[in-house]
Amino acid sequence: MHVDLLIQHANQVVTCAGSGGPKRGRSLADAGLILDGTVAVAEGQIVAVGPSRDLRAEFTARQVLDASGKVVCPGFVDAHTHVVYAGDRVAEFEMRIRGASYMQIMQAGGGILSTTRATRAATVEELVAAARPRLDRMLALGTTTVEVKTGYGLDTSSELKMLQAMAALDAAHPMDLVPTLLGAHAVPPDYKGRTDEYVDVVVAEMLPQAVEWYRPSAFAARGVPLFCDVFCEADVFDREQSRRVLETGLAYGLPAKIHADEFKTQGGVALAVELNAVSADHLDVTPPAEVEALARSSTLGVLLPAVNFNLGSSHFADARAMVDAGVALALATDLNPGSAPCPSLPLVMAIACRYQRLLPAEALNASTINAAYALGLGNRVGSLEVGKQADLLLIDAPDYRHLAYQFGLNLVERVVKRGQIVV
Repeated sequence: MHVDLLIQHANQVVTCAGSGGPKRGRSLADAGLILDGTVAVAEGQIVAVGPSRDLRAEFTARQVLDASGKVVCPGFVDAHTHVVYAGDRVAEFEMRIRGASYMQIMQAGGGILSTTRATRAATVEELVAAARPRLDRMLALGTTTVEVKTGYGLDTSSELKMLQAMAALDAAHPMDLVPTLLGAHAVPPDYKGRTDEYVDVVVAEMLPQAVEWYRPSAFAARGVPLFCDVFCEADVFDREQSRRVLETGLAYGLPAKIHADEFKTQGGVALAVELNAVSADHLDVTPPAEVEALARSSTLGVLLPAVNFNLGSSHFADARAMVDAGVALALATDLNPGSAPCPSLPLVMAIACRYQRLLPAEALNASTINAAYALGLGNRVGSLEVGKQADLLLIDAPDYRHLAYQFGLNLVERVVKRGQIVV
């Protein structure tokens, strides 16, 4: 059989293959390892993956890559980012070093609200121009699919502007983008003390207009979902306000996500489980009873350790206990200008292994196949399996564990997206 691309004789092909759903428990530690492996790609899809001895006589190819001494693994999937925004918050970085907390900065008009002012002032074209280099850096670091949230507009026209920027980036950039409406990211200054009234705007105006934008979009045409998200946190949106947002989104057909338990628990994880949310994200202070409920549910837990690292915190989500309880975990960067200016999923894996006691295989599965399920795309990307999109990486190391073992460098030598070498 003649194919477009043959990557052969990899020291390890790491498939991250599962059994039709996200990995949890012992399966999360199974990387799906093939020694001296080969991957065959035709028309943007994987057509074969297995030991080189079994495949070498079966295929000829237009392009052949010798991966001897190297690793082939799935492209990373970043399941939680805020990559579209204007401005930066480098001054707040220094404020935190001097002792100001994240919430103190936010309450003083900084944080999310600072980025909101810059994002509202930017045009769609300016947002696209600012985000494209960030996506380029993420792609070079191995991310091939990325979720992107709104939430820096905090009014209907600005939130729609962010969605328009995402669509333009998705059309022009090799990476696949997945949009999320996070209109309930913070309470804008003009609604200070009137949070319920702002929630009224989100549910009665912002959500229906976002759905109207989404239905004829290229995202909908490709079956890529538009998610609805909310920041369920003290001094932001409480559990019942969060419920209103998510239930309205569900009524419009938008699957739910939730920011929960980053600083103080508000029952957000229990709400996510009740509403069958696709994911609950952060989970730094989730109580044991809600961890158990999460483990019994189909909702994924998305951990964001770059946030804790960036904020100088010594407290991280208890990933080890979550895995042992049976939670389906994913990892993500939370790339944003304030709490996580980090484009690198390998760095996130390195942090998760050291501070959250994940094994390298668990961290890799959490950044590939489980992250894909956290975006509703587990049947398309996130693993090297026949019929899936040919998104894969060539890693300049003999063992996949180097991705978490080493840090401060980029081991990604080549990036293949839909069968094309893009880096």
